[in-house]
Amino acid sequence: MWNFDEEINRENTSCIKYDLREEVFGRADVIPMWVADMDFKTPSFITDALANRLKHEILGYTFRSDSYFNSIIKWIYDRHGWKINREWIEFSPGVVPALNMCTLAYTKKGEGIIIQPPVYTPFHGAVKDHERILLFNNLLETEEGWMMDFDGLRKLVSPSVKMIIISNPHNPVGRVWQLNELTELVDICYEKGIIILSDEIHSDLILPGYRHIPLASISQKAASVTVTCLAPSKTFNLAGLSTSSMIISDPDLREKYRKTLTGLHMHLGNIFGNIASEAAYTYGRAWLDELIVYIQGNVDLVMNYCGEHLPLIKPVKPEATYMIWLDCRSMDMSGRELQGFFVDKAGVGMNEGSLFGPGGEGFMRMNLACPRIIVEKALKQIDSAINT
Repeated sequence: MWNFDEEINRENTSCIKYDLREEVFGRADVIPMWVADMDFKTPSFITDALANRLKHEILGYTFRSDSYFNSIIKWIYDRHGWKINREWIEFSPGVVPALNMCTLAYTKKGEGIIIQPPVYTPFHGAVKDHERILLFNNLLETEEGWMMDFDGLRKLVSPSVKMIIISNPHNPVGRVWQLNELTELVDICYEKGIIILSDEIHSDLILPGYRHIPLASISQKAASVTVTCLAPSKTFNLAGLSTSSMIISDPDLREKYRKTLTGLHMHLGNIFGNIASEAAYTYGRAWLDELIVYIQGNVDLVMNYCGEHLPLIKPVKPEATYMIWLDCRSMDMSGRELQGFFVDKAGVGMNEGSLFGPGGEGFMRMNLACPRIIVEKALKQIDSAINT
């Protein structure tokens, strides 16, 4: 029903991904496969809802209605089997602001916060920018894939450590954490009184054969120490509307978050974010199902092409997200050299792995949320740069 092969011109729309290419990469003609948003047309059930609201010419202060909350509750239950209550839902103008607000709400200057690199870059800033101590519990790269290092986590924990931020599913390595992994994480954190901030913004983008488990849903113990970040922004490409949700069942944690949110006067949100979110969660199931099939096709293309033509690049098969983590260590280049090679020689703009922290050196993150012809073009340009 939906045409994901359609190419949409995003230039000259104040689009970070396209219109800042020259500033970021030094040239404006690279294929942009970096910023984690999609190049697919926003589905009509969202744009129609926005257009309908614009028929009323007054855009004053607004609040989130019953139907807004009900759409979130139903979506999460239908998609992930997690039954949540309305009072658990708090607003945030995006997951990255939420990371920073939770740092302010749950920790003090000089206290420790753990992250598990290589991981989404704003995790680092949410800690360091507020004078907290950033602690690395690196993921383990094993023959079975990337894993959490629970022995390392136990050694890292001390009375000054108050929070851990996890990516579930993980960006950039693409892991979907399993029940036994999440349970062991909860056991450690519950015993030591550590809050788990679970960024689950990619939880709807689960590839075939895998299932997302909301961390807070696995037990009452988990719910008592977990703050969950969710949003329609990655799922439906609505990042520019700055609307996301925090699911916090523990009353004390919820009150601390709410106090910080309202203290910064960030609780109102915006009309169009509310409208788009409700429309997405109400009507988006079939569209998302087709999107995931298309993304899997792009993943298969990269896996197969590299296997046949680019043996120096070993893609890590993702279990979720529309990004793919490319192991380029066989190219024997530094991060700066890799970025320069892909930009200057291949004309492809990606995220260089060391930006995600320790363990990311020698990797590149490629965004596959674009028409397949673009993925094919990028692969051929990389092929030509390496093999000619």
